Amino acid sequence: MSSTLIKITDLIKSFPIGKGEFTALNKINLSFDKGEFTGLVGPSGSGKTTLLNIIGSLDIPTNGTATVLDKSVSTLSKKAAADLRNNHIGFIFQTYNLLPVYNVYENVELPLLLQNKSAKERKNMIMQSLEWVGLTDKIKSRPAQLSGGECQRVSIARAMVKEPEIVLADEPTANLDAKNSHHILQTMEKLNSELKTTFIFATHDEKVIQYLHRKISLDDGKVVADEQITK
Repeated sequence: MSSTLIKITDLIKSFPIGKGEFTALNKINLSFDKGEFTGLVGPSGSGKTTLLNIIGSLDIPTNGTATVLDKSVSTLSKKAAADLRNNHIGFIFQTYNLLPVYNVYENVELPLLLQNKSAKERKNMIMQSLEWVGLTDKIKSRPAQLSGGECQRVSIARAMVKEPEIVLADEPTANLDAKNSHHILQTMEKLNSELKTTFIFATHDEKVIQYLHRKISLDDGKVVADEQITK
């Protein structure tokens, strides 16, 4: 089986603006293999988040193709796209997106409720995931009782709990100080190494960039550089 999980070919994404249109992505050609730790890097408006959303099947190309785990994003029904996300892709957002009325355990459990898992299976998976991020002592805490760094670690646990092949992280350190940023990035790098999960970041944070193994630079909707970073 090919180690290529994502293949993007001649991808164009345009949005209507007034009587014209804005091209957010212009003829993108990229592929991502199993176990990559890669960043889409560039200024605000360069197309990073748009590309991440298409890889995550939250959006579709205007032209060209994005194939994720052998499935063409453009041809998926809403249900098939949801199944792809629920079973194979984890998401980490800069605003954490935790539900304030749920405690840590319940927030991490949410993706598993969409899968046919028993309560015992869910508990084992949740505790394993919280162990990865060092939060087993916080299972009964609600988000308001946690620091920003702890909230982001909960969101990593939630993204990783189903052991997805791909994790998409959109500016995951934007709301964190340097110490917490490094802790978060070291946690993700460890999970990448141990589980061979493919991580793709959208970022312009230098703290994230120094951890990347591959850096794809975007500007004005185009790939302007694609470089491997030797550690």
